[in-house]
Amino acid sequence: MDMDPGIICFQHCGLKIFCFSLPDKCPLCKTDFTSGGLNLLPFRVPYPFVRASQHPCAVVIKPTVGDFLNDYYNSMDLHIGVTTSSGIIVEFDQCGLRRHSNPLWEQCLLLGQVPISWREHWDLTLLRVCKQNCWNQKSYDEKLFNCYTFVLTFLKELEYDQMSIAARCRNIFCEEYIVPRTTIAGKYISLYRKLKKDVCFVENM
Repeated sequence: MDMDPGIICFQHCGLKIFCFSLPDKCPLCKTDFTSGGLNLLPFRVPYPFVRASQHPCAVVIKPTVGDFLNDYYNSMDLHIGVTTSSGIIVEFDQCGLRRHSNPLWEQCLLLGQVPISWREHWDLTLLRVCKQNCWNQKSYDEKLFNCYTFVLTFLKELEYDQMSIAARCRNIFCEEYIVPRTTIAGKYISLYRKLKKDVCFVENM
């Protein structure tokens, strides 16, 4: 199922106008669009979220509860996991270490992904890390030993480019990989929620 709501943007009256479907008339000046009159052809606003299973050998993140578009706010916790070369999700939480295909991971942010040439090494490294005895329910701690611990441990073992270097420090990885993506997502979420309340949203250029 395609979860992209399809936000459209066009320009008129010197302003950017966002909506879910292109109106027949400008909501500001009532100019009829059926015979032209748009300053810029409408375009679809890029959807920032991905379905985890469609991105093999990737690091993905989602809200711990609910989804981004309808439930997420800045103060809420995020849950991080990785995918295998076949798109299976591997995550560590209060239930321990789990491998599965879960519909709850259909609206995620993609933090990083390795090229095809790295996929075998990715899977082997992930298997080696998963075999460590520490990833169990008893070891899990919401603050000190959690999903973030698991993913950063894996990335350090992987030794892949800047992503693994950043994984040596929790704060640096967050600043370089999580904050930029959640910032972009936050703008999209805000726009989506405004359009759920009104037919269109007008932004000064």
